[in-house]
Parts: sequence; C-alpha cells; structure tokens
Amino acid sequence: MAEGGEHENIPAELEEDPPEEKETKDTSAVVGGKKRMFQKELRCMMYGFGDDQNPYAESVDLLEDLVIEFITETTHKAMEVGRPGRVQVEDIVFLIRKDPRKYARVKDLLTMNEELKKARKAFDESTYVNVA
Repeated sequence: MAEGGEHENIPAELEEDPPEEKETKDTSAVVGGKKRMFQKELRCMMYGFGDDQNPYAESVDLLEDLVIEFITETTHKAMEVGRPGRVQVEDIVFLIRKDPRKYARVKDLLTMNEELKKARKAFDESTYVNVA
C-alpha cells in the first residue's frame, strides 16, 4: 500500500509524456525519410490564413514540399543568372522583377532589413558609449 501512496502524490506534470505526445514530437522532424524544416511556421501561417489551428499533417507536408521545391528551383535559377556557385540578393531580385507582388514584398523586406541593421548599430553604439 505504501508503494501506491507514493505514486499518488506525484503531480501529473512530472510524469512521463503520454504516448501520443511522444509520437507527434518524433514525426514532425522526419516524415517518410524527409527532414521537415518548416512544419511549425507553416502551421502558423495556415492558421493565420484561415485553416484549422491543427491542420492535417498531410496538408502541412504537401505545402512544405511545394515550398522546398520553390526554394530549390529559385536557387538553381539564381545560380545560373549570377556568378557561378554564388547566390546574391540581386540575383533573386532579378528573377522576381516581373512578378509585382513578390518584387514589392522583397523590396519591403530588404528595406526593413536595412532599417533593423541601422537600429541595431545605433543601439550597440549607444550601449558601448554608456558602458565606457
């Protein structure tokens, strides 16, 4: 009876994870021999665009396959356009120049990136001045 009493006082949070949680953690990393890299981000994006908070794994996998295919094709094209063996931002901009939505988004992201760099530099300089 003492053995059963010891286990009753253990909070549920400290016990082992339920088997179904272990399975989802393991399957999100590698599915069908493919390493899944964007699962979390794609699930959040799908939810943001109106899908269920927990979309079907098959839907997320399909979307990730499409994203990886797009990235791969774009990278290969950029390698052909620019200097051999080296992809630069200008190569990507050149490839999407005829797609107004992508071009505008890339320009916005590049502008924001520059602003963030300047803000970080100003913050680092002010921190350095205050410390010294």
